[in-house]
Amino acid sequence: MLSPGLRVLVVDDEPLARLRLRSLLAELSAPQAGGAAGPATAQVLEAADADAALAVLAGPGGQGIDLLLLDIGLPGRDGLKIAEALGRLPAPPALVFVTAHAEHALRAFELDAVDYLTKPVRRERLAAALRRVVQRRAAAPAAADAPTAAEPVLVVSDRGRLLRVPVAEVLYLKAELKFVTLVSGRGSWLLDDSLAELELRLGEGFIRVHRNAVVALRAVRALERAADDTAAPAGEAADAPRDNWVLRLANGQALAVSRRQLAAVREALAREGR
Repeated sequence: MLSPGLRVLVVDDEPLARLRLRSLLAELSAPQAGGAAGPATAQVLEAADADAALAVLAGPGGQGIDLLLLDIGLPGRDGLKIAEALGRLPAPPALVFVTAHAEHALRAFELDAVDYLTKPVRRERLAAALRRVVQRRAAAPAAADAPTAAEPVLVVSDRGRLLRVPVAEVLYLKAELKFVTLVSGRGSWLLDDSLAELELRLGEGFIRVHRNAVVALRAVRALERAADDTAAPAGEAADAPRDNWVLRLANGQALAVSRRQLAAVREALAREGR
């Protein structure tokens, strides 16, 4: 347990929601005769929107905040935007989302949230989240000595559990019907995010090769003309002039390259020395 206690910033646009969290934190800090106990809380600050929260974090006392209890459904910029901004701070606080909706859980864990609590928050769940925060902070000195920073990940649902897939393992993403298939060297998973949104999260090292596919440049082994019997890419007429190309990937698969993207793909491969 930390001493003298955690400094917490509660961000929620509903005054009653902020009051409930403040009350629960006070209960968990008090001596417990029974039930769930949590780490002591030294100070609780509040903010009702993103601008107020970021102002607190950027202020004189912002670097001393240990934990952000963050609602997602905020007016203006939502809680996910605040979470993304935390990565630009020199010493960001731990992050626990507190929200009435569960559909953002995958995105929350991609943002390295310690926990994801749904309203109404139960004291036992909040206590468990605080203990995780303390455990993570205790391990922080060892993490700071690591030679490289934590690698970016995409979070997928795999048979009822959340699995972190390092971006460095992703071979390609392909949109099919209402889902996007993520393919890595160790498996494939369906995501319900849009391909455009996922492309932004992947960062450098990936290229759009077709309106329905994004590929890791490191996974490309060759750019080849498609065989004569290769079907035209989706959206192109079957009797269109045949000058089709495919990317041959490290796992042996071939993905169609649209004529619109062909020049960009060639340029990207040339920069990579392929």
